Amino acid sequence: MAVPAVAVLDDYQNAARRFGPWERLDRRIALEVFTDHLDGEDALVNRLSNFDVIVAMRERTPLSAALLARLERLRLIVTTGMGNAAIDVDAAREHGVVVSGTQVGGTATAELTWGLVLALTRHIAQEDANIRAGGWQQTIGPELSGRTLGLVGLGVLGTRVAAYGAAFGMRLIAWSQNLDTQHARSAGVEAVEKDALFARSDVVSIHLRLSERTRRVVGARELALMKPTAFLVNTSRGPIVDEAALIEALEHDRIAGAALDVFDHEPLSPGHRLVRAKNTLLTPHLGYVAVDAYEVFYREIVEDIEAWLDGNPIRLLGG
Repeated sequence: MAVPAVAVLDDYQNAARRFGPWERLDRRIALEVFTDHLDGEDALVNRLSNFDVIVAMRERTPLSAALLARLERLRLIVTTGMGNAAIDVDAAREHGVVVSGTQVGGTATAELTWGLVLALTRHIAQEDANIRAGGWQQTIGPELSGRTLGLVGLGVLGTRVAAYGAAFGMRLIAWSQNLDTQHARSAGVEAVEKDALFARSDVVSIHLRLSERTRRVVGARELALMKPTAFLVNTSRGPIVDEAALIEALEHDRIAGAALDVFDHEPLSPGHRLVRAKNTLLTPHLGYVAVDAYEVFYREIVEDIEAWLDGNPIRLLGG
């Protein structure tokens, strides 16, 4: 009998074989790793119809109900993290497909956030490019000490970023739709109303989960409240910010700049207006992309497949 065929999707850095202990599944699976990104339902069906197992790296490839209905051979999906908004878990269950996840955590996203804050406000990437082009000292950036960091969301990541801001001597304020004011107080953060956060902040950093309630929660109105000297940083999810409104604000210098690790559509196209904007700092969704996280992801991916092969699937999503 043929062994189950396993497809690893969107492995941009060709990291799956390096980080995963696949030798544990030797002769039990046939592994194929795809290092490119593929769009379109028909194209995905053509690629994936002969696979029993799909490994999804975060939300890079959506696995919709329509797509899952056409993947008749599919029996297991493994995703990094214990939640993935791009997978229709209910539809998978209806088609008899098991969905397993992995642990996720660590400090990688918060650390990248603070790297972006520093790089954006002090124009680090721009000055690096200036030196390489023969220039010298062409920008002036603000000190962070004494300025206000506004946190949109104060969960695990927002709280960690607040601690970084405190270490740099910043004043800390936060807002979210369900902000725990007692938790904010214990973290040394002032809870404020939404309008006050955008009006007072020198740096706004977003740390919300994407949901229907948070989609476009930062729009033209909120951006208009920001100071023209203020910066926006988003390492959460692209659709939390109204991308068109942000582009408009950037192109008309209504805010000083934006550092973005996430976008409405990923990968970002080379000709996108955010790429052309002079006051943006862009990274390709690197928040969770770190050695430590990948070691956990791929070790537990192998464990999930092994458990499924043994008839005892683990770390199940959706009950």
